[in-house]
Amino acid sequence: MTDKVSSDLTRVYVWQLPVRVTHWLIALSIIVLSVTGLYIGRPFMTVPGPAGRWFVMGTIKVIHFYAAIVFICAVVARIIWMFTGNKYARWDKFVAVHRPRQMGFVPTLLFYLFLRERPPAYVGHNPVAGSAYLLVFGLYLLAIGTGLVMHAPGAEVGSPLRWFASLAPLFGGFQTARWIHHVVMWLLLGFMVHHIYSAVLVSALEKNGTIDSIVAGYKWVPKHDLGPGPYRWLHHGEIDE
Repeated sequence: MTDKVSSDLTRVYVWQLPVRVTHWLIALSIIVLSVTGLYIGRPFMTVPGPAGRWFVMGTIKVIHFYAAIVFICAVVARIIWMFTGNKYARWDKFVAVHRPRQMGFVPTLLFYLFLRERPPAYVGHNPVAGSAYLLVFGLYLLAIGTGLVMHAPGAEVGSPLRWFASLAPLFGGFQTARWIHHVVMWLLLGFMVHHIYSAVLVSALEKNGTIDSIVAGYKWVPKHDLGPGPYRWLHHGEIDE
């Protein structure tokens, strides 16, 4: 969907509501999971008396559990949307199966390495960002898998969650799964910092509303990026003309 708003820019509807909602749910749940997970691993608050200590830990674990449910549901919904959403949300924006996106990888990487003044023109995810997000979704699934394995032994008798204990050998046992879960947390937090930096950088250079788009869904795209031009070969059907 496009809406012409000036002689130079065209407003393009890029991020549909499910993409925006799952984006913020994943981000917020990661923050809650990280804070509560750090406390569970090393309690930094104490309350006098055994009952008080158990109450704090129990509350933190409940918050962690429900944040994990939000996280899992948001990740699963976003993966489903990779096959049902618009062209900017599709799986082929994460896996560079089309040659034009493959050819655009190096020029985009050079921009991120400050060896190119401007990035190639993309409306949705560029090839480098798409590949990075693919790895991030792999981390999401790893966090979910190890988290379910760690939770399984403490689940109620008869709970289907106890089945995930049988997957512990896939991660090298419960202690290794716990270590992997911890490392993945720090990797995701590091990605969040880089994600914010790169979004601000691209938004400032391209002036296309990158940051605003994850709230409103729209980007402002120069018309010469939508039609024939020096970067037109990169789009490969991403843009409605």
